[in-house]
Amino acid sequence: MDTEQVGHLLEALVFAADKHRDQRRKDQQATPYINHPIGLVSILWHEAGIHDPIVLIAALLHDTVEDTDTQFTDLSDRFGSEVEQVVRQVTDDKSLPKDVRKQLQIDHAAKVSDAAKLVKLADKTYNLRDLVKSPPAGWSLERQRAYCEWAKRVVDQMRGVHPTLEDLFDAAYADAMARNLV
Repeated sequence: MDTEQVGHLLEALVFAADKHRDQRRKDQQATPYINHPIGLVSILWHEAGIHDPIVLIAALLHDTVEDTDTQFTDLSDRFGSEVEQVVRQVTDDKSLPKDVRKQLQIDHAAKVSDAAKLVKLADKTYNLRDLVKSPPAGWSLERQRAYCEWAKRVVDQMRGVHPTLEDLFDAAYADAMARNLV
């Protein structure tokens, strides 16, 4: 990445940190939510060798529309239409019931762009790792298992886009299985 691209990435980090500033993860420690998008970028960059600025910026912003007052136009105006389109493809419609949203993720996973698949793969990998490390407070073993199985169904629809990233997900899933979550 060149200096200008790093600047855009840092701008996205500041934007995401501001938007998620009052949010916490559901884990037992209630860690700051911004750790999640930063973790996706770390997986993409360090573990999967993905340095595409569109993918990395979209990973930082992937939950801003879904979980904050951010609009898609905010993203396109500030970060460009390519980033906005990737974020749009990984954003759930919160007006739909949760079970419908989850099924739509499975149904649409194969149809999204490769960039969106990379973000989604990193997201599912991070979430499984987090689930194993520190399950959300109040989640039963049954709910944890259901999440793992659902995440695998989503990822299975995206296979073939990035073998290393898929292997990282598979390792997280295997870790969950070894800990009797699945």
